[in-house]
Amino acid sequence: MSSCRRILSASTNAAAEMKMPWMKNIPRWLFSTGSMVAFAMCLTFPVHATNPAPATANPGTPATSTPPAATPDAAAAKPADGEFDMSKVPPVTTPSRPGLFMLPPTSPGYYSLWDMVTGNKREKPPVAPYAPFALLTTPSYDIDFRYLDTPGHEKDFFDPIKRIRFAEDWLLSFGGSFWYRYTHETDSRLNAADVNNDFHLLRTRFHADLWYRDRVRLFAELLDARAFSSELPPLPTDRNHADILNMFTDIKLASVNNGPVYARVGRQELMYGSQRLISTLDWVNTRRTFQGVKFFWRNPQWDLDAFWVRPMITEKGNLDNWDTQQNFFGLWATNKPKPGHAIDLYFLSLINDRNISAANLLTGNILGANADTHTIGSRLVGNFDNILYEIEGMYQFGRRSGLDVSAFAAATGIGYRFPLPMNPQGWIRYDFASGDSRHTDGRSNTFNQLFPFGHYYMGFLDRVGRQNIHDFNAQFTMHPMPWITFITQYHRFYLANNRDFLYNAAGLATLRDVTGQSGSHVGDELDFRLNLHVSRHQDVLLGYSKLWSGTFLERQRPGTDPDLFYIQYNIRF
Repeated sequence: MSSCRRILSASTNAAAEMKMPWMKNIPRWLFSTGSMVAFAMCLTFPVHATNPAPATANPGTPATSTPPAATPDAAAAKPADGEFDMSKVPPVTTPSRPGLFMLPPTSPGYYSLWDMVTGNKREKPPVAPYAPFALLTTPSYDIDFRYLDTPGHEKDFFDPIKRIRFAEDWLLSFGGSFWYRYTHETDSRLNAADVNNDFHLLRTRFHADLWYRDRVRLFAELLDARAFSSELPPLPTDRNHADILNMFTDIKLASVNNGPVYARVGRQELMYGSQRLISTLDWVNTRRTFQGVKFFWRNPQWDLDAFWVRPMITEKGNLDNWDTQQNFFGLWATNKPKPGHAIDLYFLSLINDRNISAANLLTGNILGANADTHTIGSRLVGNFDNILYEIEGMYQFGRRSGLDVSAFAAATGIGYRFPLPMNPQGWIRYDFASGDSRHTDGRSNTFNQLFPFGHYYMGFLDRVGRQNIHDFNAQFTMHPMPWITFITQYHRFYLANNRDFLYNAAGLATLRDVTGQSGSHVGDELDFRLNLHVSRHQDVLLGYSKLWSGTFLERQRPGTDPDLFYIQYNIRF
């Protein structure tokens, strides 16, 4: 029980000593909940509390948005007697597989354009920290560079700024990224009269990461996001000049059942499970971040998180501040029964105290304010050899503008990797989120998608969100060469309820026919995406998306012909 006392005393002392103004607004019952979670963890494993056993390599699952395996073949160098083994620091959280994941190529070949130019044909994929793809939702603080402590690892130009050791027990790393994207849109915001929108996005990120042994961590990441030459007003997610993306402290509280327990306090990104409900949202120029406190425990079989945060409000010319009218807290557990498979179990609550406008209340557009929304859900994901599978279910309850909430969503799919050249893989999927027939019956049945990576799932045009929707979809991927990734998706969208709104990827209500006479068929979308992995640090991404209007769009926005083209270059270091 000594571990329990350490957890509870450390949590209480940390909260008392921080004296940060924003802590004064935390409800007392939330502290009680966090304390009970920590205490429950202690009660579950009191007999097994011990020093952590030597960790084994824990590579990320290869997928479009997660880094490839970074586990070297050779054993890491052993520390001298009496020295702390820094080769296991930091204890990186392995990103989970998203839905529509793909199995990467593993056969001999050229794994980057630079490999092909230099004639460096590899027998297997190289050990590298970044996924060979331009989009990466994984937070910078979970990118795994521990392979650099393995003798004989492949050398890189940026190695000297990684894992700098000083004073024996201290570890310092630097890193960052830059991207440029050109975008051409036609009616992509469902605006009439064929108004085009050509614009440019620039994003720069830089971080510093300091560890004392595995006990204390200080992490800070700056972001600068800019937009140029837009013919339509820039979106709130396009611009954020010289701001803080992450700035937090990790404190190790204990070791429980062969795994560390940490408290993280400060500004931090969150990413869980399939990212249908909580994601860093890498597609947008500003990413998504929160501020608050999180407790997390990791061991080889389980990940367990408890958090309370508030979303940050992006202010282009000022330092961002948190949204004092929203509180987001939850419990998330992931079980890893065997390699390649995972089970997620979660409970999430979003308390939104914003006042809803009279106009929105009158039309039933009530998702964005004055609501206590609670979500319970579970997910299974994995692969049996070449057979890929995923299923996730989510149910919501609570109160919204005086109405009882009862809503649900489901996502399911099955995929297959064909044992053929170019690594072809296909998925067939169905996604559903409930809608509301009328807002005057005392109930609200529209699902709230919370903070998702909607762009990844519901079409790259971002016209459709996981709210009031049926989405029958399929994906096909292939690698003409190991350094070329081709992805195409097809979506057929229907409103779940004809009288509810069509919601976009940001969760905003866009179009509605209260009579239901416009029908339910929103449209059919086809997406193409080609990623060229230029070198270990560089990628070029090209994409084109087209939406053919269904009956609903034709009647609500006659003459719209949405499409999207973009090309992006990014470099990470």
